[in-house]
Amino acid sequence: MDGTTGDPFRSPSTVAVDLRRDMVDYITQRSDSFIADALIESEANQDVPGVEVPDDPFDTVSIFMDDFASTKRNIIGHVSGWLLTDSRNDKIDDFVQEMEATKFWPLERREAVAELLLKNINLKTRFHCPEKYENEERLEDHKAQCSFRHCANDGCRARVSVRCVKDHDAACVYKLLQCEQGYDKRLLRRDMDRHCITIYPMRPIKCPFGCDSSFPDRDLERHCTEFLQPHLLMVLKTIHKKGRSEQDLKDLAQKLEKFDGDGKLAKALDARPLTNVVKDLEAKMKGG
Repeated sequence: MDGTTGDPFRSPSTVAVDLRRDMVDYITQRSDSFIADALIESEANQDVPGVEVPDDPFDTVSIFMDDFASTKRNIIGHVSGWLLTDSRNDKIDDFVQEMEATKFWPLERREAVAELLLKNINLKTRFHCPEKYENEERLEDHKAQCSFRHCANDGCRARVSVRCVKDHDAACVYKLLQCEQGYDKRLLRRDMDRHCITIYPMRPIKCPFGCDSSFPDRDLERHCTEFLQPHLLMVLKTIHKKGRSEQDLKDLAQKLEKFDGDGKLAKALDARPLTNVVKDLEAKMKGG
């Protein structure tokens, strides 16, 4: 929508429906003549180095899509007034959600278009099975030994060539994996990063006070308790930048810890809250 010509007198959904229909018609027609066009182009460019017909269907369809988009851009780059409003991004997000909710282009229909394109442009049948059978029985027999099969991971709808199974399995987001950090939990590959970064209690973290330590996330409180004096010294050096010797600050750190009857110092898990607690305790010590 953003890079194609819209109509200020039509709704975005109407424009999108027309664009989808035009796009499918265009790329389907291009795919119908792809083999003949590829042979002609190959013969014409056989003496030109570096000019090759794309072997990967993804690259071929990408060319079709780019060509289609170029036919929808007019000279002055006019887009619909809907896209030029101040709340453009919000309206685009709302529009995308509306299309998903109303099943603007269901997965089944997209798969049907993809299958047709693949059959039309996959010259060497590396990415689809060309076999056809007249009855279901023979078809079922073939499926058991077909080189193209559905991914075995629950939730994945991919159909993969047997020779590409290992590559797909190594990247499939629906693959169940053991936690990379050794935690006793199995989860989908797509959830692994979030698990290790935000959920996993054994994820390694660095000391928030800047000392040269790293430890599991779950041990942060214990670390802050065990290394309270070094952390206090770091904070005191920041608060009292001048006029205090190293030994004076060490003595002050010990006094603060003794004066802290509620244990607030050890409960501060970052430099800012610890600084606030220290300032509060110093004020009370002076006032007392």
